[in-house]
Amino acid sequence: MAVLVPSFLLPLLAAVAGTRLVLAWLRHEQILDHPNERSSHSRPTPRGGGLAVTPVILAAWLALACLGAASEDAGQVWGAIAGAFILLVLSWFDDKDGLPARLRLGVHIVVVAAGLAAWPADQLFCQGWLGLGADRLAGRGAWVWFVHLFNFMDGIDGISGVETASIGGGLAGLALLNGDPFGAGLGLVMVGAALGFLVWNWHPAKIFLGDCGSVPIGYLLGWLLLSAAGRGHWAAALILPAYYLADATLTLGRRALRGEPLLQAHRQHFYQQAVRGGAGHARVAGLILGANVLLVVLAWWAESHPLTALLIAAADVAALLALLAGLGKGAGR
Repeated sequence: MAVLVPSFLLPLLAAVAGTRLVLAWLRHEQILDHPNERSSHSRPTPRGGGLAVTPVILAAWLALACLGAASEDAGQVWGAIAGAFILLVLSWFDDKDGLPARLRLGVHIVVVAAGLAAWPADQLFCQGWLGLGADRLAGRGAWVWFVHLFNFMDGIDGISGVETASIGGGLAGLALLNGDPFGAGLGLVMVGAALGFLVWNWHPAKIFLGDCGSVPIGYLLGWLLLSAAGRGHWAAALILPAYYLADATLTLGRRALRGEPLLQAHRQHFYQQAVRGGAGHARVAGLILGANVLLVVLAWWAESHPLTALLIAAADVAALLALLAGLGKGAGR
């Protein structure tokens, strides 16, 4: 329990300071995200904040893995750290020079498969409804999709920081409710690093996370969510990321029905519609935060009332999507 405050505070301070240093370097190197017809920003902005945030998270997780060597999760954390580091390197090259989508997807699938290889056979993500092989296949698909959707959803100022802090905080509280200080520490690291980055990324953003942040962070959050599901907290694992899951999946489905390229950048997500309709970045991120606060509470309540919590969570997300769509009315597609 003594490590919980440092697990939050040290990553927060390190992310604030590290992002400031990375911001200066990116400006000097002119590594900028220039606005285009699919952008939600209007001026060139440094891209690559993940170079600060991701190493902070990995260093903190590494420290916790060493301190909590007796925890049954500690061995799996090493694999998660290694996978996230590989994705950090790959995604930084993508941020700088661009990489083929098939290459990125292939590496993501391999890294996720490697992360699952050491997973205990008694931790079934689908709660025993499927055999081990099918369960692992379902977990692999869900994890790869979450990595991609987390990257897709990083499209306005503050949104990824809000989502990371919400999911991390929800999982930290869930771990504490179940007597797992090691798991709580991992979640609090995500909260601290996300809030530290938000100092620089809240609207108007001075720096963007970039793929070198959104991809490995999505990978680590996916690991935490699967870990929760594998321990029987399946309802919480569905509730905490429910807004991101709904917005990304519904948007992808609509694009597929219209025959549009699924991996092409666009501005059709519900939150992007709201911004295009005139709602500011900060307002939209704030609305998502408000809905996420309820999702966090419901995830904790789901320990005793899973189905009721899921129904209320679905209503919460549906109301948010409807509100964002309403704010976006009149915006051109």
